[in-house]
Amino acid sequence: MNWLDQKKRASILPFLFLHWFAVGLLGTISYAGEPIDMTFTSTLDGTEQRYVMIMPEGFDRTKSYDVLIALHGHGSDRWQFVRDARGECRAAREFATRERMIFVSPDYRAKTSWMGPAAEADLVQILTEMRRDYRVKKVIVSGGSMGGTAALIFASLHPDKIDGVVAMNGTANLVEYDQFQEAISQSFGGSKKEKLEEYRKRSAEFNADRLTMPLALTTGGKDRLVPHHSILRLVELLKAKNPRILSIHRPDGGHETNYEDAMSAFEFVHSP
Repeated sequence: MNWLDQKKRASILPFLFLHWFAVGLLGTISYAGEPIDMTFTSTLDGTEQRYVMIMPEGFDRTKSYDVLIALHGHGSDRWQFVRDARGECRAAREFATRERMIFVSPDYRAKTSWMGPAAEADLVQILTEMRRDYRVKKVIVSGGSMGGTAALIFASLHPDKIDGVVAMNGTANLVEYDQFQEAISQSFGGSKKEKLEEYRKRSAEFNADRLTMPLALTTGGKDRLVPHHSILRLVELLKAKNPRILSIHRPDGGHETNYEDAMSAFEFVHSP
């Protein structure tokens, strides 16, 4: 990551100067929960990509921290989990603050990403560079709707990089899912007919044996945007081999997870 890229030099240098000064004198600096809009150059295709990072107050570079990754829903961007007042977003922010975690909210390529290959490569790069620059302990990946789906996709593709998953109102089966097909097709490099194996590869239900980390999954019985059936099937598949599974299903719930359920999900996954 090139923090001193010409485009960002003017805005980032004052911040870096204060950071280095404080760390040099004290080994610690308080960020007071202020979001930092980060840019990096993708090693996949050379494009400029973005994510928001919030450091815990009193961040000390010599200490180790857990990381909470929050993946936005369809039509949103990296700012959704940073600013949105809806329950799952507020719970993610407040949980990360309470537990003194590094909070990361990426664009992961597009407002209609669905964790295709380019988005996957970006998140791998972000995690690699974070582990290079900071002392990272556990990494929890989370999200709602498209973001919940994306969290499951990434964890099943890279179980070695993830220590917990919170997937809210997502789907575990992209082969049967029939909405947002134009966006998913663009992200996955083709339609189901053209790229069926890509859809299977990115469906957690077909890769359940790779999800060995703690998982919390929330669903609503009346969710018509992302129906709950594949997630409940995934829960049944996982129960036999993974004792760290929490399923919160609200039969009368829609396409949203309330604050209390979201907070319970984060607490379950993060607990020792």
